[in-house]
Amino acid sequence: MTSDPVSAARQKIRDEASAIGIDEAFISRLVDEFYGRVRQHERLGPIFDAAVDDWPEHLAKLKSFWASVALNAGTYAGRPMQAHLRQPAIEAAHFGDWLMLFEETLRDIAPGEAAVKYFMVRAHRIGESFKAALYFRP
Repeated sequence: MTSDPVSAARQKIRDEASAIGIDEAFISRLVDEFYGRVRQHERLGPIFDAAVDDWPEHLAKLKSFWASVALNAGTYAGRPMQAHLRQPAIEAAHFGDWLMLFEETLRDIAPGEAAVKYFMVRAHRIGESFKAALYFRP
């Protein structure tokens, strides 16, 4: 183990996630499956299709984002809030649709309930943060 506190903390998070079946391979599968479903969703699909020009590039960014969120990987350097601010079609209710579909996808493919809970805590936190920034600004 390293003496660098940041590296040690990152490794601890990765070890805890790995113990419940969460690693880069699972995150990649989750992102591919979930956004495949998003694109087919009657309300979310049109919003994403209008906003995303290059799906392979977007999926790679999302995988990096979720690896940073779930594994504290430190690989994501984007600005997701700014991307969402540029999408006037996004309504507060879409976040509920997104969360329901995300949880449904997790329940279908996650290695266990602990992995579902692990991601949903983070997904709810992100969704609430985005909603607050998008709709409750002074």
